Amino acid sequence: MGKTLVAYFSCSGVTEKLANNLAYVVGGEIYNIEPKVPYTKADLNWTDPNSRSTVEMRDKASRPEIVKKLDNIDEYDIIYVGFPIWWYVAPTIINTFLESYDFSGKTVIPFATSGGSDVGETDKFLHTSCSDNTNWRNAKRFASNANVDDIKNWVDGLNL
Repeated sequence: MGKTLVAYFSCSGVTEKLANNLAYVVGGEIYNIEPKVPYTKADLNWTDPNSRSTVEMRDKASRPEIVKKLDNIDEYDIIYVGFPIWWYVAPTIINTFLESYDFSGKTVIPFATSGGSDVGETDKFLHTSCSDNTNWRNAKRFASNANVDDIKNWVDGLNL
């Protein structure tokens, strides 16, 4: 079996912490999906209809740029992709990430953090950003206080 990658996007540090714990549990390498233009606190104000995140999430074609592309994606067989839930789906930068690579024959496993929202239509909108022969697993939502045992139980249940 090949290597495992844990790729994540995080603005507040919650998803980053979960991703680091997941990488520890699965023995995977970590990759930060870093936006070319960092999000400010004002950008993330979901109550402001003109904030950057709100504007991006209203536009399903929005694809924020990522700082750097991975050169070695072919080395990985399993790719966990983490993000916070925004408007009941993944932020559109996750579509940018998925559309940047060919995941044919690879297993892609999304995971999300949220204070209370479930994953909503995340799988519907993300799965279409991958090639048809990607082994797609359904997204899993974690609370912000998820610990290593919670993550390990989930991973064990994936039967990879």
